[in-house]
Amino acid sequence: MAVTLVNPKGLPHIDAYRQVSIATGSKLVFLAGQVAWDVDGVTVGEGDLAAQVEQCYLNIATALAEAGASFDDVAKLTVYVVDWTPDKMPLLMEGITRAATRLGAAPVPPATLLGVAALDVPEHLVEVEATAVID
Repeated sequence: MAVTLVNPKGLPHIDAYRQVSIATGSKLVFLAGQVAWDVDGVTVGEGDLAAQVEQCYLNIATALAEAGASFDDVAKLTVYVVDWTPDKMPLLMEGITRAATRLGAAPVPPATLLGVAALDVPEHLVEVEATAVID
């Protein structure tokens, strides 16, 4: 694997992701932000943050596979959530856990979570983008 994930001593240990990714590969893969669209462009889980997070992560996995990569190769995620408040964290984590179960892998690279006012269409509650490194 071209990416090693670590939680350095001296930084808080956060279960949801690792604080640092060390990439040694030579090919970078930049994914556009993925929203909760299915293959036909229909929004999955309208009004359901957990369902939309799950679909975003599944879409990330699909895009990664096209590049010959998987979540093991992801060096960084950025998650944008509409009207973010900390009380939404359990729903976010539920969606990630459901996606991890379906994918058979825990997507825990370093991540940045940003609250935003809106996304591309009103029914989208979350968007996830990824950067991966492969050999």
